[in-house]
Amino acid sequence: INMIIECCSQERTFLRYYGLISGRFCLLDERWQDAFESAFATQYATIHRLETNKLRNVAKLFGHLLHTDSVSWRVLKCIHLNEDETTSSSRIFIKILVQEMAEAMGMSGLKSRFDTDNSDPDGELAPDSSAFSSGNDRRGGPHEETSRDWFRGLFPRDNARNTRYAINFFTSIGLGPLTDGMREFLKNAPKLILAASRARAEREAAAGGGGGDGDESSVISTSSSDTSSFSSSSGGSSGSSSSGSSSD
Repeated sequence: INMIIECCSQERTFLRYYGLISGRFCLLDERWQDAFESAFATQYATIHRLETNKLRNVAKLFGHLLHTDSVSWRVLKCIHLNEDETTSSSRIFIKILVQEMAEAMGMSGLKSRFDTDNSDPDGELAPDSSAFSSGNDRRGGPHEETSRDWFRGLFPRDNARNTRYAINFFTSIGLGPLTDGMREFLKNAPKLILAASRARAEREAAAGGGGGDGDESSVISTSSSDTSSFSSSSGGSSGSSSSGSSSD
């Protein structure tokens, strides 16, 4: 497997032959699929060691394996798209990887697989994504994870700064439609924070035997502070994220 990847990286341009032969290996036996999935994580972790041409060929090879379902899309779990956990090399790798998939599958097909239009990160899966979540892994059997768990790092919604950074990144590389769900989430996030804060305070009040008006005022003050901090984080991170994405 490493020899195929190395030979592919040495070519002047990406040859589809390497994608086809790698896909064939994955179909022959599960151990080859496991080997390529393990190789993806290894290559991504050490991608900064490759020069640009090698990096491009490796990204296109794995893009081919992903859009043909030769490997499970759970390999994308190792990608955390934010300013702190990416380098210029890893961002170039992600750019080429996703662009290769979008070119082969079409934007609408890629959006449905990523379920990017869903603004609720914990809501129900879209029909296409749900079927893909259980059907993509040839080994079968029950899985606790869903496809949304695989993509949480690629489409982050843990805080406003990371979400804004991912939006700017995908927009700058011409894949803006993938950010629709994150934009909607970013717009609704203050309301979600307020509701979560109130629910948390109500649980604490119930567990503590009730605190009357003091608990209620605590809910309001906590919710207000969370919402205001989210808003300031959203506004302050826009400029730095844009410059980080466009520099690639």
